[in-house]
Amino acid sequence: MATTLTIAPLQESHWPVVRAIFEEGLATGLATFETQTPTWEAWDQAHRPDCRLVAQLEEQVVGWAALSPVSRRQVYHGVAEVSIYLAARVRGQGFGKTLLLTLIAESERAGIWTLQATIFPHNHASIAMHEACGFRRVGVRERIAQRHGVWLDTTLLERRSPVVGG
Repeated sequence: MATTLTIAPLQESHWPVVRAIFEEGLATGLATFETQTPTWEAWDQAHRPDCRLVAQLEEQVVGWAALSPVSRRQVYHGVAEVSIYLAARVRGQGFGKTLLLTLIAESERAGIWTLQATIFPHNHASIAMHEACGFRRVGVRERIAQRHGVWLDTTLLERRSPVVGG
């Protein structure tokens, strides 16, 4: 029996599962500089109110993606940072790519002309997924921040929309 992945807008009611998936990402050491999960209120404030999605299998949330503004300055209103997380049990099955492609389409409907992703260089799967969805490597930001007292690099990727912003 095939399972069908559906993508839907992320709602506050999804937060307990979204938080749990975020915590799985924290535990990998591959996903974020964060060391603890934010509250719904903090997460909600940090992300755009549009361009928030959940991936569902049989109506169960197995992943999420959202955009954060990169700046409050008006000239950057069309630039956003991607966050995408999948439950451990569904990683490597192509669901992340489907979720990211849907987020890209949503971002273009919202007038976003540049998406950026900041990924640890050792997170090969995430970098490959972003590149498969049209992102290109801009460069490596060396020793950009510390987590647990250890300096880490990040790879900066971006995707320019071919339909927004000329």
